[in-house]
Amino acid sequence: MNSENTCRTLDLCETCDRLLAADSWLILTHQYPDGDTLGSAFALARALRALGKKVRVLNADPIPDKYDFITEGMVWDDFEPTHICAVDVADPRLLGDKLADYADRVELCVDHHASNTRYAQNLFLKDYAAAAMLVCEIVNRLGVTIDTAIAEALYTGIATDTGCFKYSNTDPLTHRMAAELMDVGIRAAQINRAMFDTKSRARIELERLALAGMRFEWNGRCALMPVTQDMLTKSQAHENDMEGLASIPRAIEGVWVGVTLREIAPDRYKISVRTGRHANASDICAGLGGGGHAAAAGCTLSGTLPEVIDQILKAIGAAVSGIENHG
Repeated sequence: MNSENTCRTLDLCETCDRLLAADSWLILTHQYPDGDTLGSAFALARALRALGKKVRVLNADPIPDKYDFITEGMVWDDFEPTHICAVDVADPRLLGDKLADYADRVELCVDHHASNTRYAQNLFLKDYAAAAMLVCEIVNRLGVTIDTAIAEALYTGIATDTGCFKYSNTDPLTHRMAAELMDVGIRAAQINRAMFDTKSRARIELERLALAGMRFEWNGRCALMPVTQDMLTKSQAHENDMEGLASIPRAIEGVWVGVTLREIAPDRYKISVRTGRHANASDICAGLGGGGHAAAAGCTLSGTLPEVIDQILKAIGAAVSGIENHG
């Protein structure tokens, strides 16, 4: 695995030169794929295919059905991967167990997380709202015409990582880039509805169970919402129903820090932290072996649910100034 001293930081021109130099690319997404990693991967794959490259996208976990419009029509080339690119993957552990063998072979990483561990041989990193924005710049620089399929993939990445342009990471460039993609003639309204306004009955039942188990700390400044395997069984929810759960605790009035604790195996939890202006989610998760952005970060912890909650609360108390005085 690459160390920080050997990872080379590339600019846009160098990134495109590297992509053009190889005849084939294997593109990796992060586990539990969301709109940004999928939109980035498939947009880049379509662009490279337009340039005559052989491409294949690999995911550690199944792609939720709502992203079918992004993957539609893609048939992968068969080749032995010698050039590997990861998109929206800040840490090789986020590739998941199924892609772990590729972790030390990533030639290029395209990412927007300041917490990137610089594991790849080469890194194209910008503090943008979404990795899809970097891929949009790459596609334009490569001279590939952004058709509807590419534009819809990129728009989905931008929209999902900004919460439909509601999050604090949304800036004028975000809107300008999204507007340029809309000019191509994409189905923006349909995409937004599918991403943000449509839920399965199983998802609603899962939310009901999770909300019933929510607890508050520090006079309501922190909300913690466990999502257990038992809840998944009772609700009959699947992986397709998971996305967006992490935003629920933070949406409550008065909450500074919202935490979702998803049980992914016995005594093992995927932690998602969402914060507002009073707290830094990345700082909270950094001490727990994770990372991310100031407003959204995550980590994985082992232990019983009470033990994991205790770890999280200690990390929040240490990272968030003044929150302990509100209990």
